[in-house]
Amino acid sequence: MSRADLLSRVGDLRTGRTPFVLATVVRAERPTSAKPGDCALVLGDGTIDGFVGGVCAESTVRLESLRLLQSGESGLLRITPRAGDPAEPAQEGVRTVGNPCLSGGTLEIFLEAMIPPALVHVHGETPVARALAQVGHAIGWDVRTTAEAGAPVPGDTAAVVVASHGRDEAAALVGALKAGVPYVALVASRRRSAGVREELAAAGVAPDDIDRIHSPAGLDIGARTAPEIALSVFAEIITERPRVALPGEEDPAFADTSAPETPQTHVHTAPVAVEIAVDPVCGMDVAVTPASISAHHDDGLVYFCGTGCRRAYLDDPNRFRP
Repeated sequence: MSRADLLSRVGDLRTGRTPFVLATVVRAERPTSAKPGDCALVLGDGTIDGFVGGVCAESTVRLESLRLLQSGESGLLRITPRAGDPAEPAQEGVRTVGNPCLSGGTLEIFLEAMIPPALVHVHGETPVARALAQVGHAIGWDVRTTAEAGAPVPGDTAAVVVASHGRDEAAALVGALKAGVPYVALVASRRRSAGVREELAAAGVAPDDIDRIHSPAGLDIGARTAPEIALSVFAEIITERPRVALPGEEDPAFADTSAPETPQTHVHTAPVAVEIAVDPVCGMDVAVTPASISAHHDDGLVYFCGTGCRRAYLDDPNRFRP
């Protein structure tokens, strides 16, 4: 895949709201097969398209990229055969990984996590609905408005806000609840909210589901105008969503200690937690994915950082049993 093709695919992934990591070689110390400017895409299933080095370097890039997809952060990865050596002091903001299978050089690769922004569906064509779209776009979220009560709700939707002032409210709320949307809200007065809840109960909606509806929507900040109401709604979405662990809480190498600990503006589009196996030959951590190098043996499926370790293991597995 050429660099032009790879960058073209970036646009397709963004359009499809697919999380990925763009890995770009920024420095190469000989002997290495990769050169500055080489790049690759790492998807949530461990698939790598492009080139950032041989299979051993690729294995490390896969694992570290999948880790970063969990938080949506980016970081500089340094892969060297000399990790742990006093000549390789820890550097702030750099994740250094020792890979004994490298050909002898060192690579520095910038891993840029691309997580789709939070997706919010707004039902209605009212001034509040328009204000919700404006405020959401201003904070970098993906806000889509519709007046169709039966409009499909994508699986990665973070919030559905019904702001139709009495039009098709119950149907829109039921659709959001059935889709399992984390945040469902109704913009209405307390009296109107109570009436809609009674309507949902009469329609057979479970009490627990009705209790999930934020109504009246938004934090109580004394909002009066449509933009102020929209602001209060987004403030509530931010406070209600599950927190994403910051890099410093998992690995201080990727933490920016000078930056305030602000919540992420994306939610719930990253893959599940990375499963890790240990290469029995070299001891490297390897991501357990369909794209990783592996082999079936009596012990089950065994994972390797590269084809060399896989070959050595299959030649004599008993050498590498604990």
